[in-house]
Parts: sequence; C-alpha cells; structure tokens
Amino acid sequence: MPTTYAIPNGRTVMDATLFTSNGGVQTVTNNDLGTSGFKPDLVWTKSRTTTDGNDLNDSVRGASKYLISFSTAAETTDANFITAFNSNGFSLGTGNYSNGQSIVGWQWQAGQGTTSSNTSGTITSTVSVNTTAGFSIVTWTSAGANATIGHGLGAVPSMIIVKARNAAYNWATYHVSMGNGGGMYLNLTNAYGADTALWQNTTPTSSVFSVGTNANVSNSSQTQVAYCWTPIPGYSQFGSYTGNGSTDGPFVYTGFRPKFVMIKGSSGLTNAASWDLFDTSRNPYNLTNLVMLANSAGADNTDVYSYIDILSNGFKNRSIDTYGINQSGATYIYAAFAENPFKYANAR
Repeated sequence: MPTTYAIPNGRTVMDATLFTSNGGVQTVTNNDLGTSGFKPDLVWTKSRTTTDGNDLNDSVRGASKYLISFSTAAETTDANFITAFNSNGFSLGTGNYSNGQSIVGWQWQAGQGTTSSNTSGTITSTVSVNTTAGFSIVTWTSAGANATIGHGLGAVPSMIIVKARNAAYNWATYHVSMGNGGGMYLNLTNAYGADTALWQNTTPTSSVFSVGTNANVSNSSQTQVAYCWTPIPGYSQFGSYTGNGSTDGPFVYTGFRPKFVMIKGSSGLTNAASWDLFDTSRNPYNLTNLVMLANSAGADNTDVYSYIDILSNGFKNRSIDTYGINQSGATYIYAAFAENPFKYANAR
C-alpha cells in the first residue's frame, strides 16, 4: 500500500452531485463533506426521475454544447442549459431540467478551463489536461485517414471515449482490457467487436493514441472530442473481471473505496449488456442497486440484474443473471473512481 497518494480525496477532482432542478437559473455546487469543491471540465447530467438527460458538456467544446451518451446525434448548442463551469460546480440557465426533477451530475476535472495546442500526433489537437488526476479532454478535426492524436496525459491512457461533434456517429470506446484490435460503443449494448480501422491495432502511448479509418473516429473534416483516462493509484482503475453467476460474485480490488463505477459486458454474453452506472451519492449504503445506463434514456431504477457492494478497497458483485453484470463465464470491463484510497477509507 502506498504511503502517499497524488489524490488523497477523490472528491477534489471527481464527484457525483445530487440536486433537485428548479426549472430555471440554478447553481450546483460539489463542495460536499467538507471539501472546498473543484472546477469541473466534464459535466455529465442525468435525470433520475424521467427520461431526460445523459448530456455531456465540457469546457473545451464550451459549456453550452452537449452530446447525448445514448444517441449518435451531433452536438447541440443550448446557451440556456449549462451556462458556466464554476470554482465549485456549475450553473444552469432557463433551459434547465423541469421543476422538481431529481438530477445527478457526474463531474471530472481536467485543466480547469485552460487548453493548449498539442503537436505530438500527426494531427494537432487541443487539450485540457489534469495529469495528477489522469484525465484529459481532446478535440481535433479528422483527416479521414490513419492518424495519431496527442492526449497530453504524459502516461498511457487505459480508457478513451471518442465522439464525432458535427455528425451522427457512435461513441467509440477503447479500454485497456479489450485491447487495440477493436472496441465497443458507449451508446450501444453490443459486445466487443474486432475492427482494426478503429485504433489501427496500435496501443496508445504516453503521448498519443491512434485512430484508423472507421467513420466513427475519423471522417474527413469531422470534428471530434475524446475523453481520456489513465489510472492513478488510490484514485482510478480500469480493468476486467469474469462473472460467476452467483450472488457471492467476484470481488474486484481497486485499492480505494469507489465513488463511481461503470461496468459493461464485453465478451461471452448470452444477451446484450448495457453500460451500468453506479455511484455512492445515489446509493450511500449497500446494496448498491440503483443503476442508470449510459446507453439508455431510462430513469434511475433498482435493477435486479445489477447489484454490487461498494467496499473500502473495491467492489463485489451481488447479482445473479444472464442479462446484467455477472453472467457466469462472461467478461466485463469496468472504470472506477475513488472517494478515498483504501488507507483512508471506511467500510459502508
């Protein structure tokens, strides 16, 4: 166990903030549990009570521009939805969710609104990065050919999500546990599919990632955005596990108590598998059984096929199923972000 951590409190760079919409101008703060809060660069909001949301806004594209995680739709501009990223949260305008809706806002900090030009790749990119937190937001214009893109992390990314901004394409997803020969799509339930035109069969490096000629990641004159993460001990981890079909399911050691966990079936599946999203704000106690889906407009629900316990040093699967996150023999990828490293974490 490390004696010191780059991120001793995950809430200083990532949070899952709950709020109730007032239907109009509103400020949301992430300074919970004694933290001073942080300025987010990626805000992903979802209504817990209706089919509204799954909207991603970021500081590089501009606060007013959003993409929808379950949709192929191009970027939409709404100057009255999210209006600003603040030092401890974000502001909404008159295009806010309707009055009385319960909302979750997942937030990550990159460069706190600052960007730089990155020339490490064959295409120049614009990057906002927090190397300490292992997260960068990258934009560029595709050339319609094989290319490399600078990500600014200074470390090899384990997860990359790419979306076309000005065209209707899927959310191409690279994950270290799937490798560079193909991928999955955040808006779809499909299992891993081989496709050398996604990432050129090339593993990302500490300076660039590769895109091929697949139209989802590289169409001529297409503007793109990528969200890139590299693991940070005690704060973030990206890996996989094998389901056992039992309520005494597999335990995944992360070295921290997770705040947010995303799980997706990648291979060996009998049925299609969604991108399941859990957090300790919506579920402060175990079982952690409130789940929302990145690939669906559905509201928060208790899914009998998707139960986990969030522990001081990881998470444990508690579901028995052929649909959700613990089919016997199937492989699942995950991304997890911390409340606290194991050294400082309490059991729930």
